[in-house]
Amino acid sequence: MQIKSLPPEERPQEKMMYYGKGALSTAELIALLIRTGSREKSAVQLAEDIISFSAESSGDLYNVEPSELMSIDGVGKTKACAVVAAMELMRRSREEIGKSRDSACNPREVYHLLRETLRYEKREHLIELIINNRCQVESRLTISIGALDSTALNPREVLNPAIRRSAAGIILVHNHPSGSPDPSAEDIAGTARIKTAAELVGIRLLDHIIIAESGYFSMKEQGYLEDSGEG
Repeated sequence: MQIKSLPPEERPQEKMMYYGKGALSTAELIALLIRTGSREKSAVQLAEDIISFSAESSGDLYNVEPSELMSIDGVGKTKACAVVAAMELMRRSREEIGKSRDSACNPREVYHLLRETLRYEKREHLIELIINNRCQVESRLTISIGALDSTALNPREVLNPAIRRSAAGIILVHNHPSGSPDPSAEDIAGTARIKTAAELVGIRLLDHIIIAESGYFSMKEQGYLEDSGEG
């Protein structure tokens, strides 16, 4: 049976859209990569042949080469390269995850991490660091560019990325183009709002650091986050 003959909700692409990626079998995921089948087989059936062949020849798909897959009837260069490329991307992604991450255990480390990025900017940039339980930076996100007002320091805008990533904690960092890292009244008030909102959803606001040409200001070091745990 060809994929186009299946009910829409049973086709791999539609299944992913309806039910999510977890609902698809490995063969269906590979079928999305190779896109089409052959005259004799659907893309899913051809994907099953690819899985069987790789298991017998090299143990798994991670070790297979395009030339090997091309020995399967119905698998040409385009299909073979698509599958191998996907496996290589996955391998590289896992290697990146395993690499050492930037440390953000104290304000000075954060300052050194971002000072060259921020201290000479002509406009204010608000950056959010997603921190894991080992005080390492999991992600670095730019929340806003421009003067920090009540919109830029809106708890929803700051916390949504952290919630989606199941963050243990966050550190906010922004720059002062004026050259002085001293916080404004809005910086202090906005930090307090975000800290309160973060506690409600179980995320720790570890610090809010202001970077300027002359140095940095840490809300944590200066007592504005006294009841936060150690980062």
